[in-house]
Amino acid sequence: MPLPLTPKLSYRNTAFHGSWEPVSLAERIIMKNVLLTGAAGGLGSSVVTLLATRGKWHVYAADIDMAGLDALATNLPNITPIHMDVTNVESVRAARKEIQHHTDHLDAIVNMAGLSAFSSLIEGTPIEDCERIVQVNALGMVRVNATFFDMVEKAKGIIVNTSSSTGWMTAQPFAGAYTMSKKAVEGYNDSLRREAMYCGVRVVKVEPGSYATDLTRNLRTDFDRVYTNTTRFKKALSTMRPMMDSTLENSGDPRELAEVVVKILNTKHPRLRYRKNSGAALLALEMFPEKMVDLIYRLLPLMARN
Repeated sequence: MPLPLTPKLSYRNTAFHGSWEPVSLAERIIMKNVLLTGAAGGLGSSVVTLLATRGKWHVYAADIDMAGLDALATNLPNITPIHMDVTNVESVRAARKEIQHHTDHLDAIVNMAGLSAFSSLIEGTPIEDCERIVQVNALGMVRVNATFFDMVEKAKGIIVNTSSSTGWMTAQPFAGAYTMSKKAVEGYNDSLRREAMYCGVRVVKVEPGSYATDLTRNLRTDFDRVYTNTTRFKKALSTMRPMMDSTLENSGDPRELAEVVVKILNTKHPRLRYRKNSGAALLALEMFPEKMVDLIYRLLPLMARN
């Protein structure tokens, strides 16, 4: 008779004692496994914190920022830091091998790795900006889901893809690179959902608006760079700055979105999409036909102070 396989050990940080202890087989059977990308970022770290402290999930926290991951793992239980660059398929495959040292299945994947930018599609570096953002926001998601799909399928689990309110709202100027990446996520998510359902895997998308993270705070720096360097758009941009500032000042608390993601993971029958904090001004634009939105933006330079 063949000998039974010896289970591979997982470890958790005992934050209050500053040491590591093995997670028992019984605990591993009870707890569920989730891979979360962008785990060191503002939104991602909020979700990791909530999942890790609720006690039901063991989080494989993936990011390119290992210092950020180590900080999370030092202070929270139930976290295994995983180095992953979602723009590099070999890095994603190496992350899979690392996770397979601990488990043969995943109950969930949460894709939160993302970039944003305030940039022009005409001036500056539009080609490089689009390539950089699409590589992370859209293709990074494709790489992760394709690489780990069979592990989620084994558990008949769930994939949560982070889109944005930008993904379903009318497109705004100077957000083209980010918008095209999130429009791509919308189409990818829906097509993936209609394939994955044949495999017993649920796919859900989250469409958050503005949240107070470094990602959104950096938009002011991006704006200043574009405004300083433009030779075409100074009048239009000068009227957009107050609107952008208002949106950022009313950004939501990342913990609100974290609660939504945790709810999705713990719900037996989640909705197909979850929208949160879309923003009143942008929602108002959705009431107008496309030509009217064009006219509103066309009139902006006329409102600029000389």
